[in-house]
Amino acid sequence: MNYRKVIPTIALAVATSISTAAYADTYRLTHNTSDTTSWQQGAERFRDLLDEQSDGELSIKIFPNAVLAGGDQMKQSEMVGRGNIDFVITSAINVTPLIPEMAVFSLPYLFSNYEQVDTAIQGAPGERMKEIAEEHGIKILAWGENGFRELTNSARPVEAPDDLAGMKVRVAGPMYIDVFNALGANPQQIQWTETFSSLQQGVVDGQENPIGSIIVPQRIYEVQDYLTEWHYSYDPIFVGVSKQLWDSWDDTTQSMVQSAADQAMQYQRDVAREATENGIETLAENGMQISTLDDAQLQAFREATQSVYDSWASKVGEDLVKAFEDSANSLAN
Repeated sequence: MNYRKVIPTIALAVATSISTAAYADTYRLTHNTSDTTSWQQGAERFRDLLDEQSDGELSIKIFPNAVLAGGDQMKQSEMVGRGNIDFVITSAINVTPLIPEMAVFSLPYLFSNYEQVDTAIQGAPGERMKEIAEEHGIKILAWGENGFRELTNSARPVEAPDDLAGMKVRVAGPMYIDVFNALGANPQQIQWTETFSSLQQGVVDGQENPIGSIIVPQRIYEVQDYLTEWHYSYDPIFVGVSKQLWDSWDDTTQSMVQSAADQAMQYQRDVAREATENGIETLAENGMQISTLDDAQLQAFREATQSVYDSWASKVGEDLVKAFEDSANSLAN
């Protein structure tokens, strides 16, 4: 055997292996919720698609429960904007401390149905929000769905604003604090990772979140007795990337990342909506009492929260709000 030929061949194979490994980039993706939710499913689909499309050269490691931000769901986007974290999947309302305009999506009773939501968010108003986010260092790749936020509690059925009087309700952000103050409740801003135990221990009586994305998969029915379907606020999620990182990639890499994000968020929206459609039955089977509000009942809540809508519309910007209103009204029933 000619060992002088074999040894260089082995050395070349090892060098090639090391070289290939050196070019494989692993990025970190953070999101708010546990690994049982559609958020996680969207993240996993994004990871898998990107791995497939890049032949393993672009790898993503997923970190649920905002662990990279010490459990603080509000800080995740700030860290992405600074380039400290690569990717984030988060909801619009959780970004409002950094980007106040994000509150436009969740103005009380702006949207009534999914058709209005899709027209606005996937259309020109949603594109405008992407431009605003880039000014804060975040490239929004694609919109997903948290969903219409519904109310759960362990105190009593809620079918009118007066039913909320004095109720301690966990909320996700500043606008929701104003909403529940207007309704006579006692809102508490608590990190999501601490919410289940807060409900369990009676620190708060209730919380508000989408059925398919959060309430069912996070098993909120184990510590809550009542659910009110009131569709009072819509909350999209998005997958975003650090603008610094995005700008460092060539066109081919950007195209792969964008394609994977588009497909992953479409999948996530489908999963979330299917889970919402089936969720009411699941909650009823697990002993929750469901209150579905009619038009007259909903109007009472609209009127009670109108001052909050007007106040936050001013903070968000009248032109931006009008763009969303015009989009929603173009499909109003």
